[in-house]
Amino acid sequence: MGTNLKTRSVTAHVPEDMAARVDAAVGRLERSKNWIVKQALADWLDQEEERSRLTREALADVDAGRVIDHQAVQAWADSLTTDSPLPVPR
Repeated sequence: MGTNLKTRSVTAHVPEDMAARVDAAVGRLERSKNWIVKQALADWLDQEEERSRLTREALADVDAGRVIDHQAVQAWADSLTTDSPLPVPR
């Protein structure tokens, strides 16, 4: 009852020290190089997709004028080391 997932090979040249770290992880995790590289690539792709989504969201906020004045943020940050910190700017 397995899935018939199509795959293809992707080749990358990596620095020797990185390859050595992968080799060490193979022994430590008792997983194949293939599994480790697929896991790392999947995690990186997820992270990059999220970064892109957040960037688009932030740019939409800027376009809509939903921004906080730099001086207000600076005053708030400066107040954090005082006895009376300012409320978070909104």
